[in-house]
Amino acid sequence: MRVIALIVRAGAVVVACAFVFSQLVDGGPKPATAARPDVSAVETPAPKPKLAAVKKSTGPKIPEGVVAIVATGDIVMGSTPNLPSDGGRSFFSDVETDLAGDVVLGNLEGTLSTEGGSKCGKGSTNCFAFQTPPSYARWLQGAGFTVMNLANNHAYDFGAAGLRQTTDALAGVGLEWTGRPGQITVQKVGGIRIAVVGFAPYPWAQSLTDIAAAKKLVRKAARSADVVVVTMHAGAEGSDRQHVKRGTELFLGENRGDSMRFAHAVVDAGADLVVGSGPHVLRGMEWYKDRLIAYSLGNFAGYKVFSLGGPLSTSGILRVTLRGDGKFEAGRLVPTHLVGAGLPAIDPAEVAHGAVRTLSREDFGARAVKISRDGILSR
Repeated sequence: MRVIALIVRAGAVVVACAFVFSQLVDGGPKPATAARPDVSAVETPAPKPKLAAVKKSTGPKIPEGVVAIVATGDIVMGSTPNLPSDGGRSFFSDVETDLAGDVVLGNLEGTLSTEGGSKCGKGSTNCFAFQTPPSYARWLQGAGFTVMNLANNHAYDFGAAGLRQTTDALAGVGLEWTGRPGQITVQKVGGIRIAVVGFAPYPWAQSLTDIAAAKKLVRKAARSADVVVVTMHAGAEGSDRQHVKRGTELFLGENRGDSMRFAHAVVDAGADLVVGSGPHVLRGMEWYKDRLIAYSLGNFAGYKVFSLGGPLSTSGILRVTLRGDGKFEAGRLVPTHLVGAGLPAIDPAEVAHGAVRTLSREDFGARAVKISRDGILSR
């Protein structure tokens, strides 16, 4: 277990706090100094002793205070040999202020590696494999991220070796990750324990399509934490895929899950916030049982790897404050867009606000999240 000092900036307020990160795999704690398991295995590890239940539903006193959750969409800091001219040093400079929070979650769409063989063989079409140098992990940590989601279609672009090198690179700079089969990542902020669990429809990730298993894992997370955040990599891709459709979505013949059914199921099981990525465009936001579901936060950063323009270049930083019992306290969508070759930047035109406002209303009606002119979220 590792204690990290963090300075959280919220507007003009500066708060000093400390948090503790730990990993739970199928319910058991993993000290940060312990030898890491062979990440080439995709089977769920054998059960370990469960932690004492502290979830609000079991009856103990609700932890005092609130926790600031910050989330972004897909991130690729370039893929060798197409890398930023300054080695990534200024990659997040325009958005760092809005990445300050207690738990800062991003979807790492690719590997931090130099090893492994690419999944794309010679002559492959519609195949993309992303390999960013392991040293770039420090730019994620420096920008404010605390945990990266590896439950996505690019985490295994360079096989087991690439995935292992990715987790080693993250660990080397004090970053945690989530999304492996059976994995629950827990961060402690003051007296509040926050579990982060990632899902995707791939064998190296916790399954998105096995909803019964997903609910079981979320219930386990809810027994070991006060607040549960679920991140899902779900839905078909493309500028014409901004709407959340009922039923299973397919892309290039691949099952990308049933986003709405999955999100509702994990909230039923105890999730307090659900954040999506994968479609590469913004999608609407919904209230379900007083919990916020953001179906997709779009492309947050993609240096010379993503198609850009229109909805593909429009994104946002989701900032949510939750109470110690997981209830929504406040939220805001910070409008961003990709500029130049795919760097993240604050969008002065605030296109994200109008896009998500309209999509939410059209897809969810009375359950739609309302977004004010300055991005404040409300019922």
